[in-house]
Amino acid sequence: MVAGVTVAAGAVGAGVGWVFLKRWISGGRCHSNARLDGKTVIITGCNTGIGRESAKDLAKRGARVIMACRNIEKAEEARLDVVKVSGSANVVVKKLDLASMKSIRDFAEDIKKEEKQLNILLNNAGIMMCPQWETEDGFEMQLGTNHLGHFLLTLLLLDLIKSSAPSRIVNVSSTAHERGSMHFDDIMLKKSYGPMKAYAQSKLANILFTRELARRLKGTGVTCYSLHPGVINTELTRHFPSYAAPLVYLGSAFLKTPEQGAQTNIYCCVDEKAGEETGLYYKDCATATPTKAAQDDEAAKKLWDLSLKLVGLEE
Repeated sequence: MVAGVTVAAGAVGAGVGWVFLKRWISGGRCHSNARLDGKTVIITGCNTGIGRESAKDLAKRGARVIMACRNIEKAEEARLDVVKVSGSANVVVKKLDLASMKSIRDFAEDIKKEEKQLNILLNNAGIMMCPQWETEDGFEMQLGTNHLGHFLLTLLLLDLIKSSAPSRIVNVSSTAHERGSMHFDDIMLKKSYGPMKAYAQSKLANILFTRELARRLKGTGVTCYSLHPGVINTELTRHFPSYAAPLVYLGSAFLKTPEQGAQTNIYCCVDEKAGEETGLYYKDCATATPTKAAQDDEAAKKLWDLSLKLVGLEE
């Protein structure tokens, strides 16, 4: 009898523990009821994962959502899902390949011709731990896509964003930045490439870009955010080596769902308190402290100047 009670108590304790563990894993949630009626939002890389979930939420709030994606066929499937879930038909797909400077410039020109305002730019797209690939323009793929592509896109749309103030620019980074360094002497890592090394550098670049952008936009009504969405069960792991697949599968129960992972994206896009802040880093819908390397304003300025040169922009 005692043994049975002990087993039952253990089972109940394990169940309660699992509930609390899942709640801890899920992280913070965006509780803002802010509406976005009459506002225009661009989300990059949103045919799947947290970008798609972010699109659903912002469309529900009444925003015109522009889904900027490389794969138009998959993006159209995602658009239909967003429309169905949100109940909003004001959702459109536009072609954008962040690994192509030409595609970015064409996209930006189209937006400036067709859209009267841009209230939120959510730079969500990313590639993680791919082989040593190069973009169309010869950039290391992860730095080129995750940082330089979004850097060029943001600056090309900046006048429209500023004229739409109050407006927000949200850059999705990662705690992987904690393992990163800016290799200014070999920024494309041609001499010493490593998939995680390149990914961590690109995510550190996201935070440094946000800090410098916020400094330059102070007083314009445009606020800027970088964030870690959490460790999420998405297609971002598609380039992991095959031997890691069992670990990814076994660990999936301990990962955030895309809906949970999208919460900090959404928070930075709409939360009223966040709207009073700029240049900060967020995790689980709250401000967090990035590494010292991510707070280096001199490195942020150096990255800005180098990025301008690489993408062919003049100040």
